[in-house]
Amino acid sequence: MFDTIKGRLGFGCMRLPMNGGEVDCAETCRMVDAFLNAGFNYFDTAHGYLDGKSEIALRECLTSRHPRESYILTDKLTTNYFNTQEEIRPLFEKQLEACGVDYFDFYLMHSQDKNIYAKFKACRAYETALELKAEGKIRHFGLSFHDQADLLDTILTEYPQVEVVQIQLNYVDFNDPAVQSAKCLGVCRKHGKPAIVMEPVKGGSLAKLPEEAQKVFDSLGDASSASYAIRFAASQPGVMMTLSGMGSMEMLEDNISYMKDFHPLTEQETEAVEKVCAIFRSIGAIPCTACRYCTADCPKQIDIPALFACMNAKKLFNDWNSAFYYEQMLSSGGKASDCIKCGKCEKICPQHLPIRKLLEDVAETFEKKEA
Repeated sequence: MFDTIKGRLGFGCMRLPMNGGEVDCAETCRMVDAFLNAGFNYFDTAHGYLDGKSEIALRECLTSRHPRESYILTDKLTTNYFNTQEEIRPLFEKQLEACGVDYFDFYLMHSQDKNIYAKFKACRAYETALELKAEGKIRHFGLSFHDQADLLDTILTEYPQVEVVQIQLNYVDFNDPAVQSAKCLGVCRKHGKPAIVMEPVKGGSLAKLPEEAQKVFDSLGDASSASYAIRFAASQPGVMMTLSGMGSMEMLEDNISYMKDFHPLTEQETEAVEKVCAIFRSIGAIPCTACRYCTADCPKQIDIPALFACMNAKKLFNDWNSAFYYEQMLSSGGKASDCIKCGKCEKICPQHLPIRKLLEDVAETFEKKEA
């Protein structure tokens, strides 16, 4: 169905290299060219990525510099940017203009969960997207998903026109009862829908492992920790594409090194992954992927992912510098104890984290002296 896609590695554009708050276009151009030259062509963005800068960066670094047939571009309809059916088409046209293209190869109903799906149905978002497909402005129609497998089954039953499903999948979340990655992948296979994997490295958490977990992979050789995470995702039956959030040339080159000639995990590597999973479960890290959806409407401007990263660094790596970095983070936003518990963050969190309670834990850990 998707024979124009080259390779099984996708260029995720939610974490592009930055320079002073802006996308580093020179570095991104280098990365885009290296990705295409290595034989890959799939790029993934959304209107809200990098506060709207991701789409524009793709226009500057990809679509204005390479022939349209040389790349596959995926964009998404995100719940934050419309409230009625009438607002969808103008938003879509704005996305086309921002990206500098006349059509999207894939257009996904973004971050579907129970509440967002209800809104999309009320606004006839799926129907509008299918109209855009009939007009040739979308080549393939799909969704990205962050909820229980039963809801995904319902959506795919109600909208069999869906061609592809993007799901969160990594070795830590695979059998997690909240994320239900394995069950969601099973639903995709049941309905005959190819799966695209997001967060295979869990927002970078699986690239820098606790010392005990790192030793497990080190015993296998000198491959990066990220390589085992991405290859785990790509090895699952039914997975068509695995996205990696490309934040640097070093990361891109590492990804290409093992995905250009992809091989599924061996039995020995699979056993190592299972050992690392057991170590993570014993530590209990906050499963934040740093998507930053929670920060946009925070009335106290708390950089929630950054504070959670400090907490995980202290918990996972016994990082004595975490308290210093916590103080540094406060220069651009509120501290954890500033939370007024409005709950806006929890309503939009794809991981369904109890953010308000977790911020209490962060405050207890890092703000004891102020109490």
